Amino acid sequence: MKAHTASLINAVVLIGFGLWAYFGSETPSVTALIPVVFGVVILSLYKGVKKEDKIIAHIAVLLTLLILIALGVKPLPAAMERGDGLAVMRVVVMMVSTFVALFFFIKSFVDVRKAREAAAAQK
Repeated sequence: MKAHTASLINAVVLIGFGLWAYFGSETPSVTALIPVVFGVVILSLYKGVKKEDKIIAHIAVLLTLLILIALGVKPLPAAMERGDGLAVMRVVVMMVSTFVALFFFIKSFVDVRKAREAAAAQK
């Protein structure tokens, strides 16, 4: 899978599951919309990531890493503490999606570096 595809899937998951958490809650909290905001921003960076724009890709990676950390720091422990299995599942799905996107970003950066080094070695 390409990094831009993983990022697109991650953005859609963050938006969809974040909206589900907000609108599916009996007592919705605005903080449930944080993944939605990150998802929208990551989605807005999709074209730049697909075109392999270095700066945009690095911004997308930074946002992806931040949301992964944020999901693990507050929403996951809070959902587990409440014993809300559905909320735990939503957060875990968002975390897995985000981790996969992060993995493919890092893989693409490594592949680009190896290709650059191979091209330099041929000169």
